[in-house]
Amino acid sequence: MNRLLALSVLLPIFLYGSLQAEVRSIQIEKREPVLEGRAFGESGTYEKLSGTITFEFDPANPLNHRIVDLQKAPRNQRGMVEAVSDFMVLRPEDPAKGSGVALLEVSNRGGKASLSYFNRAARGSNPVSPEQFGDGLLMRRGLTVIWVGWQHDVPRQPGRLRLRVPAATNGPDAIEGLVRSDWTVDRPSQVLHLGHRNHVAYPVLDPDHPDNVLTVRDGRLAPRRVVPRTQWRFARLEDGQVVEDRTRIHMPSGFQAGKIYELVYRAEDPRLAGLGLAALRDVISWAKHDPACPFPIRKGIAFGVSQTGRFLRHFLYQGFNTDEQWRQAFDGMLIHTAGAGRGSFNHRFAQPSRDAHRYSAFFYPTDIFPFSGPVQTDSETGLSDGLLAHFHNPKHIPKVFYTNTSYEYWGRAAALLHVTPDGSSDVAPHPNERIYHLAGGQHFVSRFPPSPQAKLSDAVAYRGNPLDFLITLRALLVQLQQWVRDGTEPVPSAYPRIDQGTLAAIDQIRFPHIAGLDFPKVIHEAYRMDYGPRWRDGIVDFQPPRRGSPFARLAPQVDAFGNDLGGLRSLELQVPVATYTPWSLRSGMAGGNDEIADFVGNYLPLAPTETEREKRRDPRPSLQGLYRDKSDFLSKVQEAARSLAARRLMLQEDIAKAVSRAEAQWDWATGSHPEER
Repeated sequence: MNRLLALSVLLPIFLYGSLQAEVRSIQIEKREPVLEGRAFGESGTYEKLSGTITFEFDPANPLNHRIVDLQKAPRNQRGMVEAVSDFMVLRPEDPAKGSGVALLEVSNRGGKASLSYFNRAARGSNPVSPEQFGDGLLMRRGLTVIWVGWQHDVPRQPGRLRLRVPAATNGPDAIEGLVRSDWTVDRPSQVLHLGHRNHVAYPVLDPDHPDNVLTVRDGRLAPRRVVPRTQWRFARLEDGQVVEDRTRIHMPSGFQAGKIYELVYRAEDPRLAGLGLAALRDVISWAKHDPACPFPIRKGIAFGVSQTGRFLRHFLYQGFNTDEQWRQAFDGMLIHTAGAGRGSFNHRFAQPSRDAHRYSAFFYPTDIFPFSGPVQTDSETGLSDGLLAHFHNPKHIPKVFYTNTSYEYWGRAAALLHVTPDGSSDVAPHPNERIYHLAGGQHFVSRFPPSPQAKLSDAVAYRGNPLDFLITLRALLVQLQQWVRDGTEPVPSAYPRIDQGTLAAIDQIRFPHIAGLDFPKVIHEAYRMDYGPRWRDGIVDFQPPRRGSPFARLAPQVDAFGNDLGGLRSLELQVPVATYTPWSLRSGMAGGNDEIADFVGNYLPLAPTETEREKRRDPRPSLQGLYRDKSDFLSKVQEAARSLAARRLMLQEDIAKAVSRAEAQWDWATGSHPEER
């Protein structure tokens, strides 16, 4: 057989290769130099390719049997199931000058984050400006950067990458099933969208079907109360008029702020969400093994953030790292801020955007056993399983970095990565795994200095944690590239542990009492969930699922400042001017005020003087008590930065920036009074 390679919409179509892999054809719609031919050190110039890739998946191949409903998908004349993905690639114009290693980012909800995470660049869906390429670290490292759409339901917005997949059918008949949506309503509204974060929703099949049930409750575990069907309908508001809409619900009296609403409804035509897992597998194998690929590589590293970090954990658990020709797909993975979760990536009526937090998106199949790489036994259920237990060939287990901020311990159950299900003891990672706790960080880096609007009313504290863990992440990526390419061992795992007293139940955490700031009484919980008798086959029968007992709930212990112990401690924690909490309470909201806010933490600057510290009744040291003056502070910062660089936890080129950022925090903390900003 032959593949098709369309080099552009204006160039002729060329035949190439044998059709043993899944990539059937590629159409390059645009090809352009990066930054008008600017050279990135020894890697030389780069070019950007964008277009679409057509995949074929063989339902008869045993490597595809885990794709839910693949046998029920329509087939082309060759008996294959097709899907089409958007893609973008940044590649060295001269491959010989590159490293031969690709960084394939699994796009979070169709976006692109790699350049902002590693190049310190401004984020954009189509990077073209110098600001959107930042300092060029990925290019200077000679990496080919690949983005390929994998998610079928991303919002219909320009620049979002998506995978177009077929629907499963029972021959001539449509497949029906139950879908669930939920909302934490913080502001009154008359209309709610069925899709998560404005993603493309499954429309209701029959608006009048008795299976369509809306409930309301007062808290995450509070009893559900059915909302009478006469009080709501499937509709939206358009110019003040009610218009029928099968992807929205409308309530004339309004959905009340402070309540949690949940809708279970009947839909049809489930999309083959699991094809996204196979598409990522196949594009990296194609780039590694087929010389006709326009972005050839020798090694591949997958990078996922949050949702797509969970996607990669799901990818590992379901054994997708062996391609159809029984070859290893990815050589390495950087799985960032995924906690211990997986997600809705390969089941019937899957909604891949659905996650799970303490007070939003409840009880989707995200935080479900198993959590750790090695096999463990859940003493309560008797189940034995491990994230890496289902590989067709154990030699295909990639080299994996798990990097989690402290928020993931509070909001994503990250401790379950490395403790027993009951939380009684630590568990060592697999030899191919490294686990790194980016101590003190929240889910993403907040702006600095904080805005006056971010100030919490009753404390010298600000919502939004600016601890810059990206400095550490850049250094870790370099280590992962060296481990994959050259076999150079990375630094050992570093995470809070039970046996070292750096991981504890939250009622045992010794957080200092700071006037006006309440410490959380709750933490995110992963439960033993029952999705129904066909869940192992990828079909959810129980909507909502039946909740069992929770797994262990543990978080990092803190020092006298309230900053996290254990893990990789950055400059901000080694030479502190503030407390960086990975949690923030939903204070001031209509409901759930004692619950944890999604994603964000707090920033609590230390008092600049002893007089101010005593006035605040702050148990933490003041800056005056810690450092003789600014010169003493900067001397300690520079010493700590050099130590981090010597331990390969900061790039030499990042020392000056890290010191400059620390100086800015000192100047801000010792300038005009924080309460006056």
